[in-house]
Amino acid sequence: MQHRIERVSEDVRAKRSSRVSQQEPIRVAVTGAAGQICYSLLKRIAAGEMFGWQTPVVLQLLEVPVEKVQKALSGVAMELEDCAFPLLQQIVCTSVPEVAFRDANWCLLVGSKPRGPGMERADLLKDNGRIFVGQGQVIDAVAADDCRVVVGNPCNTNCMIAASQAKRLPSDRFTAMVRLDQNRALSQLAHKAGVPVSAVERMVIFGNHSPSQFPDFSNALINGVPVPQVITDLQWLHETFIETVSKRGAQIIAARGLSSALSAANAISDHVRSLLAPGPEIHSVVVQSHGEYGFEAGVWAGMPVRTVAPGTYEIVTDFVHDAFGLQKIAASNAELVAERELVADLLPPDVTTAVA
Repeated sequence: MQHRIERVSEDVRAKRSSRVSQQEPIRVAVTGAAGQICYSLLKRIAAGEMFGWQTPVVLQLLEVPVEKVQKALSGVAMELEDCAFPLLQQIVCTSVPEVAFRDANWCLLVGSKPRGPGMERADLLKDNGRIFVGQGQVIDAVAADDCRVVVGNPCNTNCMIAASQAKRLPSDRFTAMVRLDQNRALSQLAHKAGVPVSAVERMVIFGNHSPSQFPDFSNALINGVPVPQVITDLQWLHETFIETVSKRGAQIIAARGLSSALSAANAISDHVRSLLAPGPEIHSVVVQSHGEYGFEAGVWAGMPVRTVAPGTYEIVTDFVHDAFGLQKIAASNAELVAERELVADLLPPDVTTAVA
């Protein structure tokens, strides 16, 4: 029996190797590749968790041109090689954006300037905005025609800035992440109700990836029943739940001395896999507003999205909000509009009114 099991395993490996070898690799550019989020993320991409075990990948890793950082990046590359992932065909390590983004099918913009002590949010937005102006221009110039771009934290306004630089790639190719917030909300609701996370559906994050976000419990379902009918403690929903989701990152920093890395990497993987998997499921994605849910046209806001074809989505517009929800969404919209005004000098003149 043992010999039979070994032969079957060898047959399975052979079939997988055959399928892998017959496909063109997906080129995945990742910024901030020597950082702690990418230390958890890259192995998931290389192992096939993001694009599927039958899809080979080329990793094109970008980091700043600082000797210490580039040395750390080379160490990450060595570890990836030592994992002997069958799907990983090539690793490119570089400090040159034109090299990292060349022919990329997916660009995961994980790297950004962190907020330093005493730094105002406006200064952080402008400093990061300049980075995303350059990256948006290079991606539009050299990435593959089918390229999709995913922007990490601080994400909404950075995504708007990057997309505004693109002349070749349409704006719907650029999305940003509130998936970590969605996952946090799912976990909190499931824990409160005493159910598995899989029992919670239609949990969407509206607005900005900031404390102004609205984790919309009112349209979420637990085992098919609206959340407020299952969790009847409205004070907990209006206050504790929302505050916990929006400030969870700060709690993690206080507990471990470092920011969220494992959960952030998991959220990036979830975000991409959801965009690749057509179906009825609804998930939270930051996309360009055309006026849905009261968001001003042209800002980039978290909204409910359904994937209709691999890499192609539609905004779901049937969520209904009470006065509390409308107030929360209006506050987040106001923040997004204010952020757009703060970075106006980094945007094309018509970006405040143009909607693709």
